[in-house]
Amino acid sequence: MKGAGAAAAFVASALIFGALGWAQTPAQPVSSPKIVYIDVSRVLARSAAGVAAREQLEKDKAGMQKEMDAKRLEIDKLRDELEKKSALLTGDARREKEETLERKRRDATRLADDFQRELARKEQQLASRVLQDLSGVIERIGKEKGYYLIVERRGGGILYSAPEADLTEEIIRAYDQESATKGKK
Repeated sequence: MKGAGAAAAFVASALIFGALGWAQTPAQPVSSPKIVYIDVSRVLARSAAGVAAREQLEKDKAGMQKEMDAKRLEIDKLRDELEKKSALLTGDARREKEETLERKRRDATRLADDFQRELARKEQQLASRVLQDLSGVIERIGKEKGYYLIVERRGGGILYSAPEADLTEEIIRAYDQESATKGKK
């Protein structure tokens, strides 16, 4: 009886997988995979929109760095002035300069933290916008090609995948083409 149950389970599995197109007999030609994956980080790194988003972030970061460098110079100048004139200053004047220096250091630290948060927020917004646009491209290609499932390589927990199941380059080309078309309108 046990053998009959196992055989029935095997036949049921074969029918299910066969109906889904996952199991093919050696006589059948191998068709395109019905479950494919994309590497979203590669799309973000290599698509035109992803590159433009990264360039925008770099510009923002450079502007913030310039402002931080100016603050650092101001603090260095104050510190040098305090060190050089410390002996000539009265106790109250020295204490006032030290407090000013410390306040400027705290302000610079807060500003650096604010810049970090702002950059992280902008990066999240740009990635979110690209991913939102990208999801439409992925869905369209999935429907056109008749895929059952498209997963993200890193988030999908894929341990092995055949190279022909990688849809990333096709998605990048379609996304760039669609983005270029939207830009001309």
